[in-house]
Amino acid sequence: MKKALIPFILLLVVSVLAVFLPAVPTTINTEGMNSGDVAWMLTAAALVLLMTPGLAYFYGGMIDTKNIISTMLQSFVAMGVISVVWIVVGFSLAFGDDIGGFVGSPTTYFMFNNVLDAPLWGTIPLVLFAFFQLKFAIITPALITGTFAERIRFKSYILFIVLFSLLIYAPLAHWTWHSEGFLFKMGVLDFAGGTVVHMSAGFAALAASIFLRNRNEAKTSVAPANIPFVLLGTGLLWFGWFGFNAGSALSAGALAASAFATTNTASAAAGLAWILFDSVRGKKPSALGFCIGAVVGLVAITPAAGFVTIPSSLFIGTFASLISNVVVHWKSKTSLEDTLDVFPCHGVGGVVGMVMTGLLANTAVNPANTTGNGLFFGEFALFQVHMIALVIVVAYSFVGSLILLKLTDMISPLKVSEEDKAVGLDYSQHGEAVSFDLSTARQAIV
Repeated sequence: MKKALIPFILLLVVSVLAVFLPAVPTTINTEGMNSGDVAWMLTAAALVLLMTPGLAYFYGGMIDTKNIISTMLQSFVAMGVISVVWIVVGFSLAFGDDIGGFVGSPTTYFMFNNVLDAPLWGTIPLVLFAFFQLKFAIITPALITGTFAERIRFKSYILFIVLFSLLIYAPLAHWTWHSEGFLFKMGVLDFAGGTVVHMSAGFAALAASIFLRNRNEAKTSVAPANIPFVLLGTGLLWFGWFGFNAGSALSAGALAASAFATTNTASAAAGLAWILFDSVRGKKPSALGFCIGAVVGLVAITPAAGFVTIPSSLFIGTFASLISNVVVHWKSKTSLEDTLDVFPCHGVGGVVGMVMTGLLANTAVNPANTTGNGLFFGEFALFQVHMIALVIVVAYSFVGSLILLKLTDMISPLKVSEEDKAVGLDYSQHGEAVSFDLSTARQAIV
C-alpha cells in the first residue's frame, strides 16, 4: 500500500498542475490545413492505438492460462501510463526545441503548452501529429512485455516503462524524426519506426532476457493458452499497421497508398515464408508460425514502407521472416529468457528492415524525403549511414535498457517470487483469474 502511495500522489500532483497550466490557445492556426489529410490522420491515429490491444491478444494467447490477464494488462496499462507521460513531458522531449541534436527541450510543450496554437505540422494540426506519435510511444514499451511475461512484478513494470519512455524512446524519436536530430541530419531513413520503435524494443528485450535469466533454473516451455487469441491479435495488428505505416506519410496521398501496399505485401510474404520454411525443416505449418511470420514482415517493412517499391517489400518480408525464424531456433538453444521471442522478431526484424532500407530505398518512390538511393541502385552513402546508425541505436537501446533495468530493480525488485510465479501472476499480482479457483490459489500462496 505504501509503495502505491507515491505514484498515486504523483498523479494527483500532475492533475492539479494541469488546472493551473491549462494550455489555453491564443489563436488556432488553420491556414494551409487540409481536411482530407486531417481526416486520414485521425483515422490512422485510431488504427495505431488499436495495435496495442491487438498486441495484448497476440501475447496473451501465447502464454500459460494463469498469466493471461497479467500479460494482457501490461499492454493495456501502457495506454494509460504513457499517455500521461507523453502529455506532461514526453512529446516535448521527442519533438520540442532541439538541444544539441540529442533531445528536445522539456519546456517547449510541457503539459502540452503551445501545442494547440502552434503552426501546422505540414497540413495537419500539431496536436493531431502529437497524438499520432503518442500511439507509437505507447506500443513500444508494450512490445517489450513479451520478453518478461510471467516473470515481472507489475509495479516494477510501470516504473520501467516510464523510465524507458523518457530516457530511451523520446531521445531516439528526436534523433530520428526531429529535423535537428543528429540521425535525421545524417540522412537516416526510418519511415515509421524501425529504429525508434522496433529496434529499441527488441534490444531492450535482449537486455531484459540477459538481466532476468536464472542460470540455475531450467527453461520451461508451456503450450500456448489460446491460439485463437493469437490469430485475433495478429488480425488487429495487421489492420492497425496500415495506420502505423501509411499514416506516417502524414497526408492522404500517393505516398500513403504506396506505404499501405508495401505493408500488406511484406506481411503476407513473411507469414508464408515462415510456415513454408518450417515445413522444409520437417515441422507442420502452424497458425502460430504464420502469425509470428506475418508480424515479423510488418516489423521489417516499417522503416522502409515509404521508401521502397512494392516488389521490394515482398523480398523484405520473405527474408526477414527466414532470418528471424533462424534466430528463434538459435535462441531456444541458449540460456536467454525471452518468453515470446521479442528480440528475434522485433530486434532482428527491425535490424533487417533498416539494412534493407539502406539497400533498396529508391528516390523515385518518395523524392521529397529520400536522402539517396540504396546500395542496390548503385549508391553507397545511404547504406553506409544506415550501418553507422544501426550500431548507435543498438548500443544505446541495449546498454541504456540494461542500466534502466538495474535502476528499476534497485528501487523495486523486478522478479516475482517463486511462490507468486507458481500460482500465476493473474492472481498474485492482480487478484484475478481466467479459469481456476481463486480459493485454491489463495491456499497455494499460504
